[in-house]
Amino acid sequence: MKKWDKNIQHDIKEGILQGQGVRKLGEDICFTVAVPDKKACSLLLYKKGRKEAEAAIPMEGTGQYGDLRSLLVKGLPADRYEYNYEIDGQVVTDPYACRIAGRESFGKAVKEEELRGRICPGAFDWEGDRPLRLPCEEVVAYAAHVRGFTKHSTSKVKAKGTFAGLKEKIPYLKELGINQLELMPVYEFSELASMDNPELKKYAPLDGGEPRINYWGYSPKAYYFAPKASYAASDNPVQELKELIKELHRNGIELVLEFYFPKGTKASLVLNCIRYWVVEYHIDGVHINRDGAPVEALAQDPLLSHTKIFSESFALDEIYEEKAVPAFRNLAEYNDGFMLDGRRFLKGDEGRLTAFTWRARRSPARHGVINYMANHNGFTLMDLVSYDEKHNEANGEANRDGSNVNYSWNCGEEGPSRKKRLLKLRMQQLRNAFAILLLSQGTPLIYAGDERGNSQSGNNNAWCQDNEISWIPWKTGKTETGLLAYVKGLIAFRKAHPVFRQSRELQMTDYLSCGYPDVSYHGKQAWFADFENYSRSVGILYAGSYVEAGTEEKGKDDFFYVAYNMHWMPHEYALPGLPEEALWRVAVDTGIEGADSIYQEGQEPVLEDQRMITVPERTIMVLIGK
Repeated sequence: MKKWDKNIQHDIKEGILQGQGVRKLGEDICFTVAVPDKKACSLLLYKKGRKEAEAAIPMEGTGQYGDLRSLLVKGLPADRYEYNYEIDGQVVTDPYACRIAGRESFGKAVKEEELRGRICPGAFDWEGDRPLRLPCEEVVAYAAHVRGFTKHSTSKVKAKGTFAGLKEKIPYLKELGINQLELMPVYEFSELASMDNPELKKYAPLDGGEPRINYWGYSPKAYYFAPKASYAASDNPVQELKELIKELHRNGIELVLEFYFPKGTKASLVLNCIRYWVVEYHIDGVHINRDGAPVEALAQDPLLSHTKIFSESFALDEIYEEKAVPAFRNLAEYNDGFMLDGRRFLKGDEGRLTAFTWRARRSPARHGVINYMANHNGFTLMDLVSYDEKHNEANGEANRDGSNVNYSWNCGEEGPSRKKRLLKLRMQQLRNAFAILLLSQGTPLIYAGDERGNSQSGNNNAWCQDNEISWIPWKTGKTETGLLAYVKGLIAFRKAHPVFRQSRELQMTDYLSCGYPDVSYHGKQAWFADFENYSRSVGILYAGSYVEAGTEEKGKDDFFYVAYNMHWMPHEYALPGLPEEALWRVAVDTGIEGADSIYQEGQEPVLEDQRMITVPERTIMVLIGK
């Protein structure tokens, strides 16, 4: 290794402190790194692609601010060099590197010492792009994995499994009706790592064979500032990801990125990381785990006041002054609560009615709620109605991994079936699941592929499956197209009727003195719902007079009566009277197959009996009062 020629003084200057990492300052490059006091540190420069460093530049005597050391190298051609640091005799890759070289191929084992930091290119032309700042009640979200979304041979994209491939699918997302995309980790993580690290022992299967692939990306070792090189079709993941974000925004779709921070992660790194992605990549939000991140500190950061922050929970009294309500609800509770209560209600378990109705109307004043019926951690929706038990044998843990509590029901036969009656019931349960999700207040989130009936063959913990178990097949059969058309229609129905996406939590009172509460519950007798433990059915009346989702929509929606019958036998519902001699009409009926479940605007059939309705078993019907 060559030592830097100290006589060439004009090539090196004291650095300019602008935070850790590397900054381009005109033709010069500024390197800043945190080094424990009194430890020796040198900047190592490598010709691009070379294993040995060409030069080592001592950083003693350079710009020093606390533990930060900074130096500026004048005239360094950024596109021809990579870098690391040597700290106390050990080669260290910059944790703040904006690009990482060495992991361009997904699933290829690379030693940590073989990685290099890359110097990012110049400014990106955002063409006036800004985060969209959509109100949380207006969002219909979609959770996906960059690689798995388009990697399957049927995806019909050129750049499969990449940011560019995802960009090719934006027309599909827009047609579906979603306006927020959430991606599992897209930063540089180790999907294959040495078993010498005790934290990575869990990656080894029981038989002691080769380590499995960490497909999801929740890794104890990651480079949080660098987009994953193997998720790029080009040799520039920074450019490719920014192009994706800009195109998403052009189509009215927000981007939320998930970050996993292990316990013990320094709070300063987390704060700097999230700020960096917001400023540098224009992301609209982050989903973070509170046990490894300073959630409350992020929530109070002025820079992030319009950035959506999703986590399991928040200590709101530490964030806001007493009774203070934010002008923009950027915080959102993201946990399995809605999923667990919703699944049990869908399945027809006893004693779930009270919990479900609370979930369905919940939308707190100081934070939003993210609702989902399925996510990456657990069964897909199709598997939820096809399996009673998990089937994770392919993971190498003798089916001992993954949750044993799924609240699923196979409808009478485990796994794939050819029985028409059973298949019909499964599809009806899928339509019910989407209705439970999309007709509830809060922010609904759809797990990628569920709208097409995707199955993982009963695997509820596919963290290590970089194959067709996790990749979404883009089938176009009758089952897939029928369910897809239904989901599109239901999303459009939600968007057309703000009564299902109100900006304030429903109070169950007539605070407008209009003769109707904002929401009320009914059963065989109007205004009297049966909430006994055995009850599995309820009618929910929404009064359109209470809509406050913007001045143009205020008070302008219709009345809706949603009859949920999750029982295995029909139930009668008494219908409350409507104002101004309006009539009840059928808008949605999950007992009808495909998109025909949803009637077109103006074509909803009038009920013959305006006082009573019988809803068949395991069916949800939506009535509109016109």
